[in-house]
Amino acid sequence: MALARARRSESGFNYWPGFVDALSTLVLSIVFLLSVFLVVQFFLSQEVTGKDKALEQLNAKIAQLNDLLSLEKLGKITLDDQLGQLRAGLAAAESERDRIKGLYEGLAGAGGDAQGRANELNKALESEKTVSSRALAQIEVLNQQISALRRQLAALEEALEASEKRDKESQGRIADLGQRLNVALAQRVQELSRYRSEFFGRLRAILGNRPDIRIVGDRFVFQSEVFFDTGQALLLPEGRTELDKLAAALIDLDKQIPSEIGWVLRVDGHTDMRPINSPLFKSNWELSSARAISVVQYLVSLGVPAQRLVAAGFAEFQPLDSAPTEESYKRNRRIELKLTER
Repeated sequence: MALARARRSESGFNYWPGFVDALSTLVLSIVFLLSVFLVVQFFLSQEVTGKDKALEQLNAKIAQLNDLLSLEKLGKITLDDQLGQLRAGLAAAESERDRIKGLYEGLAGAGGDAQGRANELNKALESEKTVSSRALAQIEVLNQQISALRRQLAALEEALEASEKRDKESQGRIADLGQRLNVALAQRVQELSRYRSEFFGRLRAILGNRPDIRIVGDRFVFQSEVFFDTGQALLLPEGRTELDKLAAALIDLDKQIPSEIGWVLRVDGHTDMRPINSPLFKSNWELSSARAISVVQYLVSLGVPAQRLVAAGFAEFQPLDSAPTEESYKRNRRIELKLTER
């Protein structure tokens, strides 16, 4: 701690922090845009998955209609075959009738001796007429069935065309929805990115150039020693002072950002790789989570809206430096602050 105060007391103008701030801001913006793009792709995939399920159901119905259409066409072919057979039978019966009638007329000129044979031929002719009448009745029934089948086929084709039209309309609506969602998300990303830049700039001005507070990627990183004693989760007075400055910036930011933009400040607790087993904390999970919760609770007590804060514990599993040295352990013991979407 004495060394940190000694470093703060050093004077001199250094251009390097400004260059690092500009480069970090650029990297932060790129990483954030990539994160938002992944979130957008996730929601779009969910939306497209729901539409794909609806399309699968529609395709299944279309397949059923096609099956019914095939069955109806097959039934029509069978009825047409039966109709052809009946017409052939009718033609044969009429031919036989004409033949018998010719024989009857020939026998009528042969005299009375052939009267008995003529009577028999008359009976045969009447029988053939009866068969012909039945065949005509069956042909009429078949014609009616064919007409009904044709109407059913027309209805099925109309339903199929309507289904295909609805399918095309659904595809168009999906494409339009995806485009509008992309535009809306891009606007939200730009707005949140602007407020994040303002917030980070304000924090840099408030916190100053301290060796125990730095920017890594899209987040502020505080060494745990700024807030806590070793193995403890109780905030130190110096840590409360730094959080007072942070709370003022957050409260002002909450007033500026429109309510429809969902944002949160995520407070992440991290420990080094050495295990802990104290009466208060049985593992590094508990210690890192308790430290993050302590920071969040103190910010809430200063007036920061609770719905704008998230506490998370990562234990030793997200190290900045994996080397087994005291310097690496110190870097990995940290509290990170990240302004992100809810």
